[in-house]
Amino acid sequence: MASMLEFRTPGFNPYAVKYSPYYDSRLAVAASSNYGIVGNGRLFVLGLGPQGIQLEKGFDTNDALYDLAWSEINENQLVVACGDGSLKLFDLAAGDFPVMNFAEHKREAFSVCWNPIAKDSFISSSWDGTIKIWSPSRPTSLKTLPVGNCTYSTAFSPMNPSIISAVSSDSHIRVFDLRTPVSAKYHLTTVIPAHAPPQAPTGPGAGPGAPLPMLSTGETFAGSVPSEILTHDWNKYRDGVIATAGVDRFIRTFDLRNPTGGPTAVLPGHEYAVRRLAWSPHASDVLASASYDMTVRVWSDGSSSSPPAAAAPGLGQSNHVIPVGNQLGVMNRHSEFATGVDWCLFGAGGWLASAGWDQRVLVWDAHTLLRP
Repeated sequence: MASMLEFRTPGFNPYAVKYSPYYDSRLAVAASSNYGIVGNGRLFVLGLGPQGIQLEKGFDTNDALYDLAWSEINENQLVVACGDGSLKLFDLAAGDFPVMNFAEHKREAFSVCWNPIAKDSFISSSWDGTIKIWSPSRPTSLKTLPVGNCTYSTAFSPMNPSIISAVSSDSHIRVFDLRTPVSAKYHLTTVIPAHAPPQAPTGPGAGPGAPLPMLSTGETFAGSVPSEILTHDWNKYRDGVIATAGVDRFIRTFDLRNPTGGPTAVLPGHEYAVRRLAWSPHASDVLASASYDMTVRVWSDGSSSSPPAAAAPGLGQSNHVIPVGNQLGVMNRHSEFATGVDWCLFGAGGWLASAGWDQRVLVWDAHTLLRP
């Protein structure tokens, strides 16, 4: 494959890679020793230049690092999520130690996201079943949102600074709106069971005796046994559209305007659990995924094509069809679990960074993958 750059993280297994929102030539990697099971962590800040990928700065932590987010108000700052439940804010211009430490989570902090609109706060989620909202200038959280289950991923809506989403081990998507009264379920406004069939079955063949829908892979994709959701991301162009994926290998998209309508598209193809999703910042129908099957894949959810390339009937509702998205390409250069993927915000719209447990960070042009 042409146009691929590589950086090694010897002794550390990456969990996340993120491009800077300020520079197309800078990215950061959160990594852990011993696959994050035991030991310390390291944050790598990398620069892309004529000599390839170079280390600009490294920060060591006493526990594993599982995620990171760049500050939206300071180009030199970024926050990491740690295995001891803490969050640490580092500054590239302020030495080797964190400038702030946030220690309230009772178990591993697994996800962190900066507010892309208000820019004055960030959120974290943890295996302790909570989401916490933070200000970068104060050590105690602004608010805690209870989920009740191991919460693998949380994110701010890219359209509304008051809306927060989360996915968890109980196979549900939760959406919180901070504008609602706190007494109303702690701002919880929407709960979607990601593996449930669409509601209100009608027509012949409906009901519990109806056969499960099948894909060309020969596997059911909807209404299957609930499984852990490990990752999700908001579409940058279509308000309320979220993609989710996890242990059952399928990527699903949902429209929050129709929370009981089931998935709006399903993307089959990964052979093992999907660890990370990222919608393209350049195209409304394109997303990338990183999986334990050691591949990074680029997809179209089919929303820009009419009619969709393929469709399958939804469970228990004979007149409900779920479009099946298209796999545009596969990158299989990782030799261990692929755990991170992110799009560069700048340029022609095809550059991706990926990271995996093979102690490698790869930067490559997804256009070389795309089928004609």
